[in-house]
Amino acid sequence: MNFSVNIRQQGQVALVEVSGHLTFFEVGALRDSIQSLVLEQRKNILLNLSGLMYLDSSGIGELARIYVAVVKQGGVMKVIGLTPKVEEVLKITHLSQVFQEFPDEQSALNSFPSAQNPI
Repeated sequence: MNFSVNIRQQGQVALVEVSGHLTFFEVGALRDSIQSLVLEQRKNILLNLSGLMYLDSSGIGELARIYVAVVKQGGVMKVIGLTPKVEEVLKITHLSQVFQEFPDEQSALNSFPSAQNPI
């Protein structure tokens, strides 16, 4: 399965849709996508992982790394769409305690402070 990252903007929030397999070979693409958002001052990031079918230890490490990078820059990163497999991996690694997870896109968007007051 191919890996892809699609980014769209919803108000003040960058929605990052991740799909496929996130392994050692793909982490650079995700890292580059998140770094470019942060450099553009687009620091409210919502990761949609509903299309993520598999992640290895490199993928897990990269999710933790990009979360820390976003927070260090004053940003916020939240997640939606955890598949049972990915959710289990996040629980085992205790990353589920780090990521703020929401049941759907709208509730996650509403949780961002800037989303409360659309421009």
